Amino acid sequence: MFAVTVAFCTYRRPERLEKLVAALRSQTCPLPFEILAVNNNSPDDTLAVLERLRAAPGAPLHVVTETAPGIVPARNRALAETRERDILVFIDDDELPQPGFLAAACAAIVDEGAHCVGGRIDIDFSPHRRPPWLDDEVAGFLGRLDHGPADFWVTDSATPLWSGNIAYAMAFFRAHPELNFDPRYNREGTDVGGGEDAMMLRALLALSAKIRYRPDMAVWHAVDPWKLKRRYFVKLHYRAGLRHGQFRLPDFPRTVLGVPPFLLGQFVSHCLKTLWHLLPGAPNPVRQAMNASHAFGLIVGYQRRTEPS
Repeated sequence: MFAVTVAFCTYRRPERLEKLVAALRSQTCPLPFEILAVNNNSPDDTLAVLERLRAAPGAPLHVVTETAPGIVPARNRALAETRERDILVFIDDDELPQPGFLAAACAAIVDEGAHCVGGRIDIDFSPHRRPPWLDDEVAGFLGRLDHGPADFWVTDSATPLWSGNIAYAMAFFRAHPELNFDPRYNREGTDVGGGEDAMMLRALLALSAKIRYRPDMAVWHAVDPWKLKRRYFVKLHYRAGLRHGQFRLPDFPRTVLGVPPFLLGQFVSHCLKTLWHLLPGAPNPVRQAMNASHAFGLIVGYQRRTEPS
């Protein structure tokens, strides 16, 4: 039985898998580890590539196919496959581990007693050119994560950890069998949005899990060229607002056309601010347009939750 499983969920990225598996196999780990590939029913040659990599030398590669579409079923399949392991480490199929990635994850769980540990995510723009309007704040919504150079304990959701670089002590999941990624926050195929990792962090915090941030647990995250467009960030924030409005807002007694008036006011305010940001010499309008899009998503999401079933 392998103490550690490093899992990645993959959909239609066969060209990236050889480099990812090779980088994982080159990691130094104080515990024996295996690699788990969860193929999310890719309609290409993903399985053929994985079968070829499975036969190559190095850490064992186990391959399963999850036919239910979306990142949530794929991540939950990885949880189900590894419930009896000691540690489950997640990395995404568009990432590469940096040196010390696995060692840092194991140290946080084994030596420091963490139930969950997440690390730094650096953005790799190559071979594409970073657009001049894409400042560091907006780039954070491409998955970049850097909470500074020091280790610390995470005590609230203000310092998030993303599931593209996270590890779990599976004994904690065995003690809490209800812990799974929330299907309401699923993202299928090349859709944008999601939020399943943020909701998992909230669930762990609610259970008083010991959560650690380790900057030396680091990965490189490659950026698809279609994400380097302003419309990607606007759509991403609309989808985040939609889910927040539909699943997390409370019931408000006073509504106009089924929407709390303050949501309408926020949307109008953000729209006016966006128009001002479009004037010559004004600050970058992209971030403000994202705020307006999120506000509109809140309205649509709240309307959906109050619609009769």
